[in-house]
Amino acid sequence: MLAKSAFKSYCQHSLEVYYSVLYIYINQPTMSEQRQTEWHPLTWKEKPVQQLPVYPNQERLDSKFRELKSLPPLVTSWEIDELKSKLRQVADGEAFILQGGDCAESFDRCTDTTIVNTIKVLLQMSLVMIHQMDIPLVRIARLAGQYAKPRSNDTEMVNGIELPTYRGDLINGFEPTLEARMPNPDRLVEGYQRAALTLNFIRSLTESSGFADLHHPEYWELDFMKQNKYAGEYAEMVKSIQSSIRFVESISPNRILSLKQVNFYTSHEALNLYYEAAQTRKVPHRNGFFNLSAHMVWLGNRTRDLGSAHVEYLKGIQNPIGIKVGPPYEVDEILKLIETLNPTNEKGKIVLISRYGKSKIADMLPKMIREVKRAGLSVIWTCDPMHGNTFSTDDSIKTRNFDDIITEIKHTFQIHKAEGSKLKGVHLELTGNNVTECVGGATGLAAEGLKDNYETYCDPRLNYEQSLEMAFLIAKEWQSYKAG
Repeated sequence: MLAKSAFKSYCQHSLEVYYSVLYIYINQPTMSEQRQTEWHPLTWKEKPVQQLPVYPNQERLDSKFRELKSLPPLVTSWEIDELKSKLRQVADGEAFILQGGDCAESFDRCTDTTIVNTIKVLLQMSLVMIHQMDIPLVRIARLAGQYAKPRSNDTEMVNGIELPTYRGDLINGFEPTLEARMPNPDRLVEGYQRAALTLNFIRSLTESSGFADLHHPEYWELDFMKQNKYAGEYAEMVKSIQSSIRFVESISPNRILSLKQVNFYTSHEALNLYYEAAQTRKVPHRNGFFNLSAHMVWLGNRTRDLGSAHVEYLKGIQNPIGIKVGPPYEVDEILKLIETLNPTNEKGKIVLISRYGKSKIADMLPKMIREVKRAGLSVIWTCDPMHGNTFSTDDSIKTRNFDDIITEIKHTFQIHKAEGSKLKGVHLELTGNNVTECVGGATGLAAEGLKDNYETYCDPRLNYEQSLEMAFLIAKEWQSYKAG
C-alpha cells in the first residue's frame, strides 16, 4: 500500500512539473521580445525537456550537481580537438568510423573482464577493417559514460506491478522495486566514478606498449574466437600483418611506435542533462565550452525537437556531435537542426547517424541525402543498423536479426553510391561477451537460444562472433562499393 501511495505521489509530482514547464514554454516571449541571453551550460533548463524524469528530492539533486561540477574532467579539450581533426579526415574520405560498444553500461558490469572483452573485439574488428578496406579507422567506443537510455514509456509492468521505467544506471536502478526505480541523484556521481575507472583502464590498455601492440595481436584474442567461421581467415590476415611489420622494422625501426599504441575515443548519448552540464566548462586558451565527460556525444532520435532542452544544450558545446535520424521526422526540421548545432558549417562537427530499418531505408534515406547536399551542409554520414531492426519474439524477448542488420548496411552503401554520396562509418551495439541477444549470424543462433545468456538491460547486442563476422562483411561491402 505504501509503495502504491509513493508511486502515485511521484506521478502527481511529475505531472505538476510537466504543466509548469508547459506553462513557461507557452508563455515565452516572442523572438522580437526576447533579450539576447548568452548561452551557458544550464540555459537548457529554460526549455521543455524530454526523457529526463523528475527527481523527487531537488535539494539532493542540487547538492550532487555541485559535487559533480567540482570534480576533475574525464577527458581534455586537446583530445576533443584531436578527434575533430580526425573527423575532418573522415569527412574528406580519408578515414572511416567504427563506433561501437554497449547499449547501456551498468555499474555492476564495470569490471576488468567486461572492459577488456569490449576493447578486444573492437581491436579485432578494426584490424579486419583496416586490412581489408585499406583505410585508417577512427575508433569511437560507446564506453565510459553510456549509462542512460531513452525509453518509450514512463512506466512498465513488472511481475504484475506498474513501476517507473528503468532509464539506465545514471538515473535509476534495474531492480523491480519502487525504491530502486525512483530517480536518484546520487547516481550522477557514481556514474562519473565508474566512467573514470573505465576510461583509466582503457587508456592503460591502449596507450601503453603492451596490450594494443600489433606485434602481439594474440593479446586481444578471445578464447572462443576459434569457433568463428572467419577464424582461419583472421589468422592468415594476422600473419600477413606481422610479416609486413617485420619488414618495416628492418628498414625503419624508428617509425614503429605507432604500431604499439591505439587511440580510442569515448562517446555516449547526451541524455541526462544534469550530468552533461556539470562536466561542461571553459578551458584556458580555448574558445567556447567543452563537454569534458566524453570526446563525442550524440543527440537521440527521441530528444531532437528543435525547441527542446537537449538541442539547447548541445548547440553550445565544441565537441563533435552525433545526430540520430530515423522515423518519424520532417526533412526540413533535420536541416534546421543541423544548422542550429553547427551554424558555421564546420567540417567534422556533425556526424549524421541514419537509423531507418531495412524496410524503410530505401524510401527515406535518398531524399535525406539529396536535401542535405542541396543545402550545402557539411556532415559525416554513418549508419546505425541496429535500432530500426528491433523486434520481439513470440516469447516477448527483444532481439535483432543479424541478416537484417547487414542488409541495412548493404542498402546504405548502395543508396549513398547512387546519390553521389559516401557512407563513412558504422555505429553498432555490441559486446565482447558470450551473450545470446541477436539471432542469426554464422553460428545460426535461433530464437529459442536467446535465453541461454541474455544479459542486456535494454537493447540486444551483437556478441563477439557476430561482431567479428560483421567486420568482415562491412569490409566486403566497402570493397564492392570501391570496385563499382
